[in-house]
Amino acid sequence: MLEIVNLSPPPSPSDVAPRRRLPPWLKRPLPEPGMAFTGSVIQDLRLETVCESAKCPNRTECWSKQTATFMILGNVCTRPCGFCSVPKGKTEKLEQDEPERVAEAAARLGLRYVVITSVTRDDLRDGGADHFYRCVLAVRGRTGATVEVLTPDFMGNREAIHRVIESRPEVFNHNTETVPRLYHRVRRNADYRRTLDLLLQVKQTAPEMTTKSGLMLGLGETREELFDVLADLRSVGCDMLTLGQYLQPSPEHLPVERYVPPEEFDEIGVDARKLGFSLVASGPFVRSSYHAGEMAGEIMTVAE
Repeated sequence: MLEIVNLSPPPSPSDVAPRRRLPPWLKRPLPEPGMAFTGSVIQDLRLETVCESAKCPNRTECWSKQTATFMILGNVCTRPCGFCSVPKGKTEKLEQDEPERVAEAAARLGLRYVVITSVTRDDLRDGGADHFYRCVLAVRGRTGATVEVLTPDFMGNREAIHRVIESRPEVFNHNTETVPRLYHRVRRNADYRRTLDLLLQVKQTAPEMTTKSGLMLGLGETREELFDVLADLRSVGCDMLTLGQYLQPSPEHLPVERYVPPEEFDEIGVDARKLGFSLVASGPFVRSSYHAGEMAGEIMTVAE
């Protein structure tokens, strides 16, 4: 098997590097019918989506199927992560009617599986945990849909984490993003042990709740480092795993160190399953919320 190896010192996040040409397996199709309707619902209800803010390469496909990942707590993040295109800076006051608007969008789109994520709000006492709670309850009350939350780490605030758990999402997702050695470049102001502790808290508090995490590949991690992280995730009871290719949103963001070919993603996925994850999605276009409903449905069917 090939290893994911970085042969040169990591560049500074402030370096402006030209974006590498995409390999053929990372080309995406043109927009399809259905995108306009999804966009009109989002615009009409004044909502944010991670699809747009994070420049997700799957937006064409997902919006054409009238599905989207809602991003709550505003559109400005308090953390300067080197990989993410979500705006950073001064945050705005929470919109108290946002939970109802998210629920209305889910109803208009006919969603039976709803993914709710957010910017990181370290400026809020609870990191926005109660807002997550209200959004989950609003969506479930309006649509009866299954709900997955993809949360920040809440700075390790146990009360905040438990508040989100109290809303009883079927899936609690928190991304690891990369290996510990690269956190200072990729996930600044985050902490690897804090990420593991959050996932452990969820399992200890609600053992029946499905936990999920994801990593981006191609940032300079080695194969050994990657599988050390996967072993750590299994040690805290993480059930589901997503592995996808990091893509540079702009020249100002961290450069891609390596484009991992699809066949290598397949190999890594096979080896990851051997560690005991209930379900693994591994591929260049895999993202935390990409086909999340199908992925969760598979694991819940097996559990039954």
